[in-house]
Amino acid sequence: MRRPLLHKLAAAFGAAALLAVAPAAPVRAAGEAPPLPDTRFSFEGLFGTFDRASAQRGLQVYMEVCANCHSLRQLSYRNLTGIGLSDAQVRAIAATVQVQDGPNDEGQMFERPGRPSDRFRRPFPNDAAARAANNGALPPDLSVIVKARAGGADYIYALLTGYADPPAGVEVMEGMHYNRYFPGNQIAMAPPLNDGQVTFHDGTRATVDQMARDVTTFLAWAAEPELEERRALGVKVVLFLTILGGLVYAVKRKVWAEVH
Repeated sequence: MRRPLLHKLAAAFGAAALLAVAPAAPVRAAGEAPPLPDTRFSFEGLFGTFDRASAQRGLQVYMEVCANCHSLRQLSYRNLTGIGLSDAQVRAIAATVQVQDGPNDEGQMFERPGRPSDRFRRPFPNDAAARAANNGALPPDLSVIVKARAGGADYIYALLTGYADPPAGVEVMEGMHYNRYFPGNQIAMAPPLNDGQVTFHDGTRATVDQMARDVTTFLAWAAEPELEERRALGVKVVLFLTILGGLVYAVKRKVWAEVH
């Protein structure tokens, strides 16, 4: 009587073992974002550098589109020389905004044209005003958004290009918008980019893909403006240590050559 029972147990154990070692089929939960696209930005990799032309176009996209809702408080206008702008261009860009200053001799606050030393102007005076203007949603500061989001630059690019009509059976809440890459797929921000929305100074065609790539490049630079210098220093350090290691080994062989 025990033999059939033992056979059944062995068969069950074997099936469980096969299931344990068999590769699991990928299962995507409802609302789970698809894999991020590999955009292959120029600044990726050990020897990557920022595309200055792309970053300058991205600055234009930020100022004409994103700056209406999103701040960039960790960046000053004078930092824009890092993407290849001249001092005169930086002064001209800073002067396009009005910055609150003061108090003056009468104790009153006043507004003046921006200076290169000023930080990027906030679109709203405070978070409460920002929420009131955006149906309760608080637009995040974009200073380090590329570093603050999992997926980095690939995620920012995917988010900007991921708006679509919701699939059949998916109901989008009032005031929300469907986005393939946003967690939960429903985002309060309306699609910010449309073809031809910006007229680039260099004549580049302003498609959604191009604007998303350019503004992502700019935001990646804003988050790590010292990235290229740090990488260059790292390469120099590695080369120095490699040469030093070779010299130390050669001296060791010379000093101990007579020892057997």
